[in-house]
Amino acid sequence: MLSAGLGRALVIRGGALGDFLLTLPVLRALRAAHPGARIEVLAYRGIGALAVAGGAADAARCIEYGPLAGFFSSGGTLDPELCRYFASFDAVVSYLYDPDKIFAGNLLAAGVKKLVEGPPRPGATSHAIDQLAAPLGLLGIPLAGRAARLSFAQAPAGAPFFALHPGSGSPAKNWPAERWLALAESLLADCPAARLAVIGGEADAAALGAMRGLATNPRAEFLENLPLVDLAARLAGAQLYTGHDTGISHLAAVAGTPSLLLFGPTDPGVWAPPHDHVRVLRAPDGKLDDLGVATVLAAARRMVAPPRP
Repeated sequence: MLSAGLGRALVIRGGALGDFLLTLPVLRALRAAHPGARIEVLAYRGIGALAVAGGAADAARCIEYGPLAGFFSSGGTLDPELCRYFASFDAVVSYLYDPDKIFAGNLLAAGVKKLVEGPPRPGATSHAIDQLAAPLGLLGIPLAGRAARLSFAQAPAGAPFFALHPGSGSPAKNWPAERWLALAESLLADCPAARLAVIGGEADAAALGAMRGLATNPRAEFLENLPLVDLAARLAGAQLYTGHDTGISHLAAVAGTPSLLLFGPTDPGVWAPPHDHVRVLRAPDGKLDDLGVATVLAAARRMVAPPRP
């Protein structure tokens, strides 16, 4: 446990976007416990930039840096500049997979003052945020809250719009693509003044293919492979976001966007964003094929309907 104030802290987080955003409460807890501390992250480039732009970190360094490879080898040569970098922190929290403690041993050899480790991949025992926050106890820091937010400047205001993300990194987590198209067409018909943004990345080609018929609709647009900071700014202005158990869904949640999330085989009690503006629809028996368009559309309508007096 740290007995003095924390001046500099580093959080090392590999993994994809959702993995990082589930770790966001750790960064917020560090900031709350030590408001004057400088907090940095070592993560993938786009994710690190997102953390800095959203106010969760003061600086970011890319984990895909050649000389870092030496820290994963037993008896390897440690880059002097990286040694100075790691040794400059009062505390380092690492979530890297390191079963043989080679990386941890090299960090300590580099001069790291206090090293604590967290799970690279949470289990199914409790919410992922609670598991990822466990290392905070070793630093004497309480979890400041689970529903962390990032602050983004919204894109210029225009017509209200809905955002849909019909894909994910796993086909098992995807609602059938033709139902996404039916949902999109129904939302456009419901709200003649609204626009629709379909979000996608490299892993979403099949899901996006079924939505291409919307390309001729002047009220629809495709946001594909946007930098995360730009996508977050767009999502922050959406009237409603709908997606699966994905990193983009976590991004919408931390941006403050009202979100309707469709969960199938994965457990929302472990993986869903804990924010009050997020609603989860769990498919019957975890089978997304059994979740009808009418059910999802009704839930979406309830979320966008104006409040009654």
